[in-house]
Amino acid sequence: TVAWSPQRFAHDLSIRRTTGKVILGAGTGGRQSVSGNVATVFGCSGFLGRYLVSKLARKGTQVIVPYRGEYDDIRHLKVTGDLGQVVPMRFDLRHSTSIAECVRHSDIVYNLIGRDYDTKNFKLNDVQVTGARAIAEACMENDVARLVHVSALNNSADSPSAFLRSKYAGEQAVREICPDATIVRPATMFGHEDHFFNFIAGKNRGRIFVNNQEQRIRPVFVQDVALALEVMLKAESTIGGTYELYGQTTYGQIEELVYELLLERKERLRLPKFAAQLIGRIQGMLPWPMPNEDNVIRMFLDDKPTKGARTFADLYIEPAKVEDMALQFVRGYRSSVYYERAPPETAQFRQPKPTGKVYHTIW
Repeated sequence: TVAWSPQRFAHDLSIRRTTGKVILGAGTGGRQSVSGNVATVFGCSGFLGRYLVSKLARKGTQVIVPYRGEYDDIRHLKVTGDLGQVVPMRFDLRHSTSIAECVRHSDIVYNLIGRDYDTKNFKLNDVQVTGARAIAEACMENDVARLVHVSALNNSADSPSAFLRSKYAGEQAVREICPDATIVRPATMFGHEDHFFNFIAGKNRGRIFVNNQEQRIRPVFVQDVALALEVMLKAESTIGGTYELYGQTTYGQIEELVYELLLERKERLRLPKFAAQLIGRIQGMLPWPMPNEDNVIRMFLDDKPTKGARTFADLYIEPAKVEDMALQFVRGYRSSVYYERAPPETAQFRQPKPTGKVYHTIW
């Protein structure tokens, strides 16, 4: 006798350890299911935010997507989930009541808000310190079970970069208010809409090199970071932890790798640090975003993981390698003559790929 029951009516009952709240899910686990979780994603319109919202919503999680600007900035996110599962809410980072309205029904809050340049409305500390503190306070006042705060790799109190100093101060503010918050420090992220490969292959194509290409970085695929944040929704072992998410390999001369993919060889100008900083200082005065002096300072800082911090390995995630992914992001910048040509057969592109997959459950 074969017993069969439809998965459509399968249920999943769990209890949130931190608050004792009962979470009841139903369905097969797809976008038409109900996971029972409610998540708020601040910074949902950014590079990382859109991928995180998509991963949460397609598993049946109701996602609150706060936005500050135009509704069109987040309208595309509504189709990532089922009808009514992605809920836009207007808010103001300086208005505590509007923040509270965005988090009061949520089980978990992700703070992805950040910027790397000052504007007339918000300075770095306004966003990454004062704003982070306001969100943490709203979470504590409304008994939100989980807070995940996204910071940046290499941040420190004495960093020469104002951006990294503000990220460090933001972490301290969040930890002071919410000791159980999970801190995530991603390295430079790459993907289809990034400011990494698109800058090297596009805006900076055939122009200048800074730091003589001596910077050592560990870029990470944006979807791997989004997957790690998704895992933290249910993995309560991540509560209070600090995670540094970076790629498997350290790269130097990353520009040369990109130009090999573009099949281009040209002489390029190598700028000394003082000249690059001067140009960045001038560009920072312009009324639109341009690489500024602080961007130049960060080009001279290597990625240095913190000893003892948790990584992708603690979440049982194997991050993608740059050489396996980069071509799809820079192919559009190739000449039409070489558009369909396969990647060059160099040592960097002959690394062995994993032969199988292993699935783990985190409790």
